[in-house]
Amino acid sequence: MINRVRQLRKERLMTLEALAERAGVTKSYLSKVERGHSMPSIAVSTSLARALDVPLDSLFADTERLADVTVTRADERRPLTPGQEPGSRYEGIALRTGNKRMTPFMLYPPHDAGPVPFRDHPGEEFLFVHEGRAELLFPARSVELGPGDSVYFKATVPHKVRSLSTERAALLLMVCDDRSGPETSHPRLP
Repeated sequence: MINRVRQLRKERLMTLEALAERAGVTKSYLSKVERGHSMPSIAVSTSLARALDVPLDSLFADTERLADVTVTRADERRPLTPGQEPGSRYEGIALRTGNKRMTPFMLYPPHDAGPVPFRDHPGEEFLFVHEGRAELLFPARSVELGPGDSVYFKATVPHKVRSLSTERAALLLMVCDDRSGPETSHPRLP
């Protein structure tokens, strides 16, 4: 993602300041993302994709390798966050797929979601629990999920996920960016 954000920004002749303002992040944070010193959350990635006017998945894939049909084997998933990440860990799926409205990830949420801020972004999300147990937290309620359970919700509702099982839960996360929706910024996000 690091070079893709910088590459897409430069292709659009945008300054660091202009992209940061359009995405609702600080210039210093965006600089850290472009240099590989920080990995943005899905919400911030969605904001960056909207600001760059590209599908979310194009931030994670080399556009020369995009295809209409993509098979991603289990051992081919690409880690999008460091393995020692204390927060949620993500693995990219179907990164070489061409223009698409949904972006799939494997999500491994932390056990302690207390320090993790609630996230919100335009679009919708679908979570499917593949292994373990998880809890989807909203400001006013929570939903416990077990293997085979799923939940579909508007991503504009602030949310976060935590693992309830001994090992981190493994969830399929589908993010559908509402590119036709209103522009929103995320001032409370890094």
